[in-house]
Amino acid sequence: MSQENYSRLENYINSLGPLKTAEFPEGTMNRNIRDVLAHLHHWHLMFMDWYKTGMAGSKPEMPAKGFTWKTVPELNQLIWNMYRFKDLDEVRKLFAESHEKMIQKIEMHSNEELFQKKRYAWTGSTSLGAYMISATSSHYDWAYKLIKKCIKGIPKPTVAA
Repeated sequence: MSQENYSRLENYINSLGPLKTAEFPEGTMNRNIRDVLAHLHHWHLMFMDWYKTGMAGSKPEMPAKGFTWKTVPELNQLIWNMYRFKDLDEVRKLFAESHEKMIQKIEMHSNEELFQKKRYAWTGSTSLGAYMISATSSHYDWAYKLIKKCIKGIPKPTVAA
């Protein structure tokens, strides 16, 4: 499902032509496709850090050092600030690379390893697979829907007669 949702997202973005770089209507923190993909990429990086720390036997700081699950909006704002001066092509490359690393991690595990709750101390009562789904397929679906909604909200240029 992760690869399927990734492909759907990439194919949709590729179909947008010049709208790929359009600014979204007011009302979203992520102001364009670059922002959305940077968000996805950075959450991949955070997951990879959790995974590395957790699999080494330590408890990772989740979602990130200095943040709690209740302060995720502030964390997302920090992520937005980190990438806002990068261009779309650079962010797309980063996203593709981190997606591939996520897929490699997923494929390293059996279904039992992925979905048995409490198998790994660092995931608590949540399964490893649930974290991986959140960082990939579910997040990609969120991004696809957000981009599609925002693209629909961009005013179409009018042609003078």
